[in-house]
Amino acid sequence: RHGAVKNEDTFKTSPFHFDLWFYFTLQNWVLDFGRPIAMIILPLEWFPLNKPSAGDYFHMAYNVITPFLLLKLIERSPKTLPRSMVYVSIIMFVMGASIHLVGDSVNHRLIFSGYQHHLSVRENPIIKNLKPETLIDSFELLYYYDEYLGHSMWYIPFFLILFIYFTGCFTPVEEESRMPVAALLLMGPSSLYYWYLVTEGQIFILYIFTFFAMMALVMHQKRKGLVLDSNGLFLFYSFIITLVLIALWVGWLWNDKILRKKYPGVIYIPEPWAFYTLHMSNLHAAKESL
Repeated sequence: RHGAVKNEDTFKTSPFHFDLWFYFTLQNWVLDFGRPIAMIILPLEWFPLNKPSAGDYFHMAYNVITPFLLLKLIERSPKTLPRSMVYVSIIMFVMGASIHLVGDSVNHRLIFSGYQHHLSVRENPIIKNLKPETLIDSFELLYYYDEYLGHSMWYIPFFLILFIYFTGCFTPVEEESRMPVAALLLMGPSSLYYWYLVTEGQIFILYIFTFFAMMALVMHQKRKGLVLDSNGLFLFYSFIITLVLIALWVGWLWNDKILRKKYPGVIYIPEPWAFYTLHMSNLHAAKESL
């Protein structure tokens, strides 16, 4: 029966999945973080503005490889997990990432026309003068699909799958609750990517709720005499370091008045690309003019 926990696999443990975590971290950095960078640095004549950019092809590869790696991760869990929930989550993940592909493709291509990510859609100089004004509504709809609907359908199932996997990462053997050197080496790049994911995706609420759920589960299992295995520790500590990086990022930009205007409210977490278009792109332009 799918979703049932078998008695014989309740206390099984698995070694650290270095291969999966390595591939997972590598493709996250190359295909997700690297896609807007590839779009910017590669010659524009190779990828005209009315055609998919290099970053779009990176995104397409990400939409295929990531679900495959997530499924492989679930398969290696020492505990039988609810497969129906996993499959529905994977389907939602692919749908959300595909919606995001379209919206993000157009939004990033607008950078070449002077679009500034640190401003809202209606405040952008290249948008607010459009005629008829109903075109601005269309761009706001595109922004909604990219930043809200696409992100929600992408990240909610992503974190749900990680949490489902995390529920199977417990063992009664204290000696197995330690991380190998390979895990320690991967923790830095993995945590830094999660920082980028949370800040650029504006999903701090989703991330912090997932982290709190992990903490609650750890404390609950500890009362039963169970501790995290190496894979669980890797995931849990990566989330802790991510929280520290987010706090440092927010503290650094706490007094930035322009970004404060873009991100009002109690939760102030600027996007890295908004910071880039506000500060770094101007710096690059100044260097090129010298």
